[in-house]
Amino acid sequence: MYLKAADDEEHIERVSYEGEGCTISMAASSMLLEDVQRGGLTMDEVLELDYHEMIEQLGRQVVASRPKCATLGLGTLKAAIRKYQRDRHLERAGVTRPDDDEFVYGENAEEAARTDRAEGHTGSF
Repeated sequence: MYLKAADDEEHIERVSYEGEGCTISMAASSMLLEDVQRGGLTMDEVLELDYHEMIEQLGRQVVASRPKCATLGLGTLKAAIRKYQRDRHLERAGVTRPDDDEFVYGENAEEAARTDRAEGHTGSF
């Protein structure tokens, strides 16, 4: 998942993802990211999004047997936002952390994701 914060560090300027999955997870993720981009939501508003509402929006009957697939994108986006917010909070407090290869933010995030995948690494956001 690629997350670029706006200059105010509250809104999401751009969000996208690259990945493979079942039709339900891919469709749900695409719908979510379109809603986030179109709605101009803040990160805190995304964190408040409800998994059950997302399932209702997708159609409970369609995702009845695969609710985890339907909410995978939302869970991943929330995890990326929490990590971004935590890192910014620590940075403002002057706390330094050892390099963390798990997440890459900003202008180089998309390139880092492609490089990871080309090298056979998994689990990157």
